[in-house]
Amino acid sequence: MAHIAEWKKDEVRDLKDLINSHDVIGIVDLLNIPSRQMQKMRQSLKDKALIRMSKKNLMELAFKESNKEKVIELSPFMEGQPAIVFTELNPFRLYKILEDSKTAAPAKAGSTAGSDIIVPAGDTGFEPGPFLGELQQVGVPAKIDKGKIVINKDHVIVKAGEVVSREVASTLTRLDILPMEVGIDLRAVFEEESIYTSDVLTIDEEQTLANVRAAFTGAFNLSVNAAIPTTKTISAIIGNAHSKAFNLGVNAAIVTDETTDVLLALAQSQLLAIASAISGSEDALSEKVSDLLANRPTAAVAAPSDAPKEEVVEEEEEEEATEEEAAAGLGALFG
Repeated sequence: MAHIAEWKKDEVRDLKDLINSHDVIGIVDLLNIPSRQMQKMRQSLKDKALIRMSKKNLMELAFKESNKEKVIELSPFMEGQPAIVFTELNPFRLYKILEDSKTAAPAKAGSTAGSDIIVPAGDTGFEPGPFLGELQQVGVPAKIDKGKIVINKDHVIVKAGEVVSREVASTLTRLDILPMEVGIDLRAVFEEESIYTSDVLTIDEEQTLANVRAAFTGAFNLSVNAAIPTTKTISAIIGNAHSKAFNLGVNAAIVTDETTDVLLALAQSQLLAIASAISGSEDALSEKVSDLLANRPTAAVAAPSDAPKEEVVEEEEEEEATEEEAAAGLGALFG
């Protein structure tokens, strides 16, 4: 039987202990990350996540020997220069932190463009000279204008998936164009016997929050209109019912403490309208009624509107809601 180095046994044991003691395990690719930048990233992740590099076969063996059955499914995602990240952050939060830590970097000869690299139109700031020939040599449409080298129009110098040549890399560096993104690439994450790939973890936060707010508004209005009482809607439902009852009382001339003043005002308004219609006849009105008619307000008293006042969520309040408040609101509506 072949002898296994003691350090390998210790490494597998340490990795296995880390896997067993963390809820979230991820595979990251550290390829082409400068050591200085890697140190900064490790520092920024301090107290949030631990990144551990090791040999692929040792990491895979630790996966197999851990007490997390499906964590072995992370093995196919070991690409480039793989490492394991251990954390208690949820996978989406971890992905966002790693994406936010990425920085722009110059293109290197031999590197592959992840997206189209564009040289924008405009003044380069360079005076006429050999650089004009360099630009034209790599296909950039450039000319001399007012004593400066100017690029005529936006130009795709490297398409996504193409390899950057040495000449193009040099040109981009001189133009101070940093088309590459350097950082830790999260390939996949294990949590609670599930594997999340990077494409699943990519979400549009603004759109997601807008969707949550729209769902809250829809649920709120449904609850109010269907008279489903909850802690969030009970005030609006009561206000809605009160408004309808008040209007019914006024329109049906039902005398209550709240409707009396409005009914009297309406009655007086109607009386004065009749008086106005017959005021042309001599001695048709008493002196008191004539005085009231002469001094009546220009606008008649109107009954309250039938439209409920609190049926729809106010837009301003809606915009101020945070994602957590919106989600909590949905739970309160039908929880």
